[in-house]
Amino acid sequence: MRALVEVLGHPERAVPVIHVAGTNGKGSVSAMLESILRTAGWRTGLYTSPHLVRLGERVQVDRKLLTEEEIIAYTAELRPAAAKAAARANEEPATFFEFMTAMAFLQFQRQRADVAVVEVGLGGRLDATNVVEPELAVITSIGLDHCEMLGDTVEKIAAEKAGIIKPGRPVVIGRLPLEAETIVRAIAAERGSGVISVRQEFGEEPGRYPKTNLEGDYQRWNAATATLVARALPSRWKLTEEAIARGLQRVNWPGRWQRLTLGSRPVILDTSHNPEGAAVLESNLSRLEKTDRTGPAVIVGVLGTARARPLLEVIARHAGVIYLVVPNQARACSHEELAALLPATFTGRVVRSTVPELFPTAESCTAGRGGDTVVVTGSVYLIGEVLARIDPERGANEGRLQDF
Repeated sequence: MRALVEVLGHPERAVPVIHVAGTNGKGSVSAMLESILRTAGWRTGLYTSPHLVRLGERVQVDRKLLTEEEIIAYTAELRPAAAKAAARANEEPATFFEFMTAMAFLQFQRQRADVAVVEVGLGGRLDATNVVEPELAVITSIGLDHCEMLGDTVEKIAAEKAGIIKPGRPVVIGRLPLEAETIVRAIAAERGSGVISVRQEFGEEPGRYPKTNLEGDYQRWNAATATLVARALPSRWKLTEEAIARGLQRVNWPGRWQRLTLGSRPVILDTSHNPEGAAVLESNLSRLEKTDRTGPAVIVGVLGTARARPLLEVIARHAGVIYLVVPNQARACSHEELAALLPATFTGRVVRSTVPELFPTAESCTAGRGGDTVVVTGSVYLIGEVLARIDPERGANEGRLQDF
């Protein structure tokens, strides 16, 4: 990636960057920061992954998606540059994610964004986005995910995430496990980077945390992280407390405990796809039980058994009926794998189904009984498939254009 941006004339240096890593919450915090900055009057770039429906969601300027025509043009432009970079560095050709990252840098430069919020794809230290020299770094959370690449302990994963910390640039940290925070602080100290901590600023009581239009206590934790980032930016950004508060109430980030109505059916979409996310899902389902005592109809599809097991354990404690689906991805758990992971204590109905069967039209859902709340949870890719069916204006689902 360093060779590629050098060949391209270093577009990653053209726009100030806020660099965001974390096991969970990094997308939400990125969306919150973009909203705060745009509310304050700045022209914003936003780079996130993976996409829900359209590939262009990954690269946005003032929340306008990269168009199909722009993607095709950038790909044609980047092919010779990537070949030159690979030859110069004696490396393999650029990956899909590296192409998309380069597109983001070029788009932000050419669209003259004032600032870009760049979300790490995977890990941090070796991520393609880690060629930036950000205004500051952000680590939203640390949990056990992608262990086959990042390490099998929280400490090892923390070291990978902390790889985005740059010498002399501050780092804002969310609510990290103590052992992870110790590693992050040690790396920050080595690099002369100040640490700004959500826990130190806001404590443990959720009621003290900033409010946002995204639902759930964990989104208030994310809002606190975004707030501290905004406060830590230099004064030239003019991010007043009023702009921060207004920005947090205008966040557009679908699929995160997102409430919809299909016909008369309440439907909630939530991308809780790993062990840390399962704990958040437990909290949200517990709150839902106060109004839906029979238990919701839960539709679940997951990539990988390590992610599926804790998620299904949580779902089994709260659901009235469970629908097992297989997202259209090579790494998705089969119906059989999901069924085998269901706790024996679950006595409700289990149905093997598909997204088209459960959402036959944009205005209908066949899961559960007529009055049941429907919760769709698990893989980001599953949520994307559902959104493509119930919101046709988003366009055809581009799930085949995913990288991991």
